[in-house]
Amino acid sequence: MNSPALAPAAQQFIQSVLDKKPQLAVFDCDGTLWQADSGEQFMNWEIERGLLPPEIARALTARYELYRRGEVGEDDMCGEMVTIHEGISYASLMEAARNFIPEVITPGVFPEMQVLTNKLRECGCDLWAISSTNDWVVREGVKPYGIPGDHVIAACVDTSTGIAGGKIVRMPSGEGKAIAIREVIQRIPDAVFGNSKWDVAMLELARHAYAINPNPDLEALAEQRGWTIYKPAGN
Repeated sequence: MNSPALAPAAQQFIQSVLDKKPQLAVFDCDGTLWQADSGEQFMNWEIERGLLPPEIARALTARYELYRRGEVGEDDMCGEMVTIHEGISYASLMEAARNFIPEVITPGVFPEMQVLTNKLRECGCDLWAISSTNDWVVREGVKPYGIPGDHVIAACVDTSTGIAGGKIVRMPSGEGKAIAIREVIQRIPDAVFGNSKWDVAMLELARHAYAINPNPDLEALAEQRGWTIYKPAGN
């Protein structure tokens, strides 16, 4: 890929990771690879375009307000934002993601993270992405990072019939991210990258933990643990 011009600090960060020669690297997505909360933004994007029935859109918006107030849990809300698509063809969901990503996510990518992942891939590092956002958005979103679709662990329902089911199969958030790494990848990551408290459990698994663009609570913990903290330029 043609690398964008990067600030010296970004180049130094990338080189510091490459120098450790990781063979397995796992990345959170929202706030780590790009700025946006892709799950929330995809929900809003669907509602604005009338892609969800009005009654479902109204109920989902009301639930999200409860979530913002702390009255609905993280796993429950993230799950509902996936299961509302029950009965929709997976092909149409992927098509929606292909339209959504360049419009909403691409403008907020962290260029140095895209350069890093592709340089790691070129060095033979096994790359994985993990997220509590629906898997069709994450699969599309990580393509420019060189992360293959079958190395995405995200919130998902059964789609074996080509139609989205109504029951969550996996919800990787918080401890669920560490569980997913143990169950799916079945190896200890050399490097893990995350930005929030929901990434702590998987960061603790890593030989080298990186707090990228961290929320204040994760930044404080990273300083205590001696984890690398990096804030993308311009963020």
